[in-house]
Amino acid sequence: MSHKSLGGAIIKGNCPRCREGNIFPVSMLSYRKLSDVHNRCPKCQAVLTPEPDFFYGAMYISYAFSVALVVNVLIILNYFFDDPDVWVYVSTVMVANLILIPVMLRYSKVLYLYAVGKLSYDPSWKAKLTEFN
Repeated sequence: MSHKSLGGAIIKGNCPRCREGNIFPVSMLSYRKLSDVHNRCPKCQAVLTPEPDFFYGAMYISYAFSVALVVNVLIILNYFFDDPDVWVYVSTVMVANLILIPVMLRYSKVLYLYAVGKLSYDPSWKAKLTEFN
């Protein structure tokens, strides 16, 4: 059995239990159903949504991502462009936020699932799945 890395699974958006199945049914580049999550992992059948509205807690992580984005954009603009007008700050933050919405939305859910979802990596998930079938 090969050991799948935690970081690689988080970056790819894979299931916390098998680290193979995708958490999301559509690509990050698809704005259609961007926030949808599989109810069960397509590979190991682990429950990815343990209760209705489970991912509401991911809004706190998404908020932290947004605050970090605003702070970084403000620092970069202030440092490289010598304190531009307010409209430059606002428009740059808005454009950066629109571009990064898919990334922030997806990774807030992935991080929340890994942190709070109570699913831990099980390298022998295949044997357990065939045992029940």
